[in-house]
Amino acid sequence: MRDLLRRLVETESPSHDKAAVDRVGKIVAEECSKLGCQLEVIPNQKTGDHVLARFPGQASSGKPILILCHMDTVFPLGTIQTFPYREEGGLIRGPGTLDMKSGIVIALSALANGGTGSRPVWALFTSDEEIGSPTSRSHIERLARECEVVFVLEGALVDGSLKTWRKGVGEFHVKVKGRAAHAGGDHQAGRNAIEEMAHQIIAIQKLTDYERQTTLNVGVIHGGTASNVVPDEASIEVDVRVIQPGEWERIEGEMRKLKPVLEGTSLEIAGALNRPPMPYGEGNRFAFEKAAQIAKDKLGIELKAGGSGGGSDGNFVAPLGIPVLDGMGAVGEGYHSEREYIFADSLEERAKLLEVLLRSW
Repeated sequence: MRDLLRRLVETESPSHDKAAVDRVGKIVAEECSKLGCQLEVIPNQKTGDHVLARFPGQASSGKPILILCHMDTVFPLGTIQTFPYREEGGLIRGPGTLDMKSGIVIALSALANGGTGSRPVWALFTSDEEIGSPTSRSHIERLARECEVVFVLEGALVDGSLKTWRKGVGEFHVKVKGRAAHAGGDHQAGRNAIEEMAHQIIAIQKLTDYERQTTLNVGVIHGGTASNVVPDEASIEVDVRVIQPGEWERIEGEMRKLKPVLEGTSLEIAGALNRPPMPYGEGNRFAFEKAAQIAKDKLGIELKAGGSGGGSDGNFVAPLGIPVLDGMGAVGEGYHSEREYIFADSLEERAKLLEVLLRSW
């Protein structure tokens, strides 16, 4: 498992580099083929190809189980030179080790060690999760509709808990248009877009409601050309996280109500919900309780349930009414940073868990 993990981590795969992600896809496809699956490579023009492996069950009845993994990472090519793969003190470090090259290794190991029971198992390895899954979403939804349950091999919470809920993720782009003028000679003729945007930022941030677990974060701002010019344009990017039904619609409505404060300025507002919420509803609760019972009976371990404010491909499955268990991958911390690591022992532990769940479901 460690040999394969090292090979995958050292084969860097930033989302926007198709050739790089395809190099990982080739490794994954080769490993799947060794296990005797029906292999399909789903082509893409701009992002990497997706890899779909279908493993037949031992009986003709029963819906398949779907495993979701992604092959892309947030790290640019060359990161491996400054943040190399290394094992020390019971930890394994490296770009994408936790998110989620280790998840791929765990899935392949579970399948190689008899993790197919009476039900068929389908494993989809996608290429664009870190950029919102623009090309893989339709395949995820199409396959999930035919399945009994979906296991997402994203990293677990640091205490090993599975992720049984996730917040939905959306974004707004807000642009202010004002009027340029010389800051010294004709200041009064200008309409300062940055000043107007300051009013809008305060109003947007106030839409955060912790009781509803809804957050808005103005994370990026642009505006102006020089200090002696009244800026005629400013823009922001706003991250939105929601978990409760109807919250996105409420926030969208409030954003559309925003009006300019300064005379002579105007607003342009655009936004969309990329990943819908994955609540801890009846289906996910049933799936977790079943998984916990299997883990207790077969492995003598106690599973714990948790959740995350971050999104994953599991968010696309939840609205379909298909049970989802996320965080089935390795245990670690430091997502999307050069602090990223996994606990080395969690590779084998999580592979055994997945193997038992696949065989016993």
